[in-house]
Amino acid sequence: MKVGVLALQGDVREHIKALNACNINPIEVRRPSELAEVDALVLPGGESTTIGQLSEIFGLYDLIKARISQGMPVYGSCAGMILLANEVLDAKVGQKIFGGLDITVRRNAFGRQVDSFESDIDFADGSAAKVRAVFIRAPWVEKTGPDVQILASVESHPVAVRSKSLFATSFHPELTGDHRIHRYFIEEVARPALEKVK
Repeated sequence: MKVGVLALQGDVREHIKALNACNINPIEVRRPSELAEVDALVLPGGESTTIGQLSEIFGLYDLIKARISQGMPVYGSCAGMILLANEVLDAKVGQKIFGGLDITVRRNAFGRQVDSFESDIDFADGSAAKVRAVFIRAPWVEKTGPDVQILASVESHPVAVRSKSLFATSFHPELTGDHRIHRYFIEEVARPALEKVK
């Protein structure tokens, strides 16, 4: 399986390091030719409006939307969750999102940079161990569609969700050294989705 990390802006290196720890050697995706090489994609944390704008400038925006609609497995963390959402509250005018995940998210829902925090949260992957979650100007999910599974919540707001081949967290697992979230994406989301296609 070839996994790409959208490498236009944000914490790209941290995601690459986390995927390396899961025995994945990811490709940095900046061009259409690189996107064409990958089976699955990670959308990193960063600034969602900037990533959306740059994806259009680099000729990737329509291609990523098309690949998502065709079932490409995608994981989005923080800004990546915003980019995957079908609806964004408090979005900037003209903000570009890829969509595909039947959720409504609120940008910067937990507050500004100074309100960033870490917390140990339950994650519904069958393990009793908690996940260390880092929230930095994080969104939360305000509404989910009928096919969306809620995997983790904070203060009754979903912060990790999944629907078919799409997976998103409002926190940054790539910053903790705990690679459980990335392993979940690879083993429980991406591999099963790709095996169905074969």
